[in-house]
Amino acid sequence: MKHLIVLSVIVLGFIFMVALAIAENPQMDTSLRMGETRQTLDPEIFSLPQIKLPYRVAKEIPWVLDSIYCCCKCKENRAFRHKSLLTCFVDKHASV
Repeated sequence: MKHLIVLSVIVLGFIFMVALAIAENPQMDTSLRMGETRQTLDPEIFSLPQIKLPYRVAKEIPWVLDSIYCCCKCKENRAFRHKSLLTCFVDKHASV
């Protein structure tokens, strides 16, 4: 469980840095997308700020998260079959 928390913090830090870079240069590169087409959940349905922020970033830059491999290996899990990191944000998977 502790490793999952550390991994989550690392991923969130990376997402935050990418979001800052995109905010400065908002060019959308969709060439690396892995094909997730579903909408992310609205960040406002969550009460904790540490959960709201990643969902807000996912909503603002979906093309970036859709080009990143899912670190929790849910792509290989038969129950999830995620296409990319973005898939974690189309339901409550990323909030757990």
